[in-house]
Amino acid sequence: MAQTAAAPTTAAPALTPISLKAIAPWAAFFGILMLILLYFVGAEQGATALISGEGVHEWVHDGRHLLGFPCH
Repeated sequence: MAQTAAAPTTAAPALTPISLKAIAPWAAFFGILMLILLYFVGAEQGATALISGEGVHEWVHDGRHLLGFPCH
């Protein structure tokens, strides 16, 4: 006599939406972080430089070319 086992049924977990109030601080943090990164990759040289020397320029040189910023 062949027995067939029924597959166990599992209910999908209920998804709760995340409120905008919970996301806003993280969005602001990452937005500011991206603006700082964009500044260092795109404008940290010459007259607007916050850090003197060529150290930052050399660290972000390839990223600068990848994003289309002129540097030399």
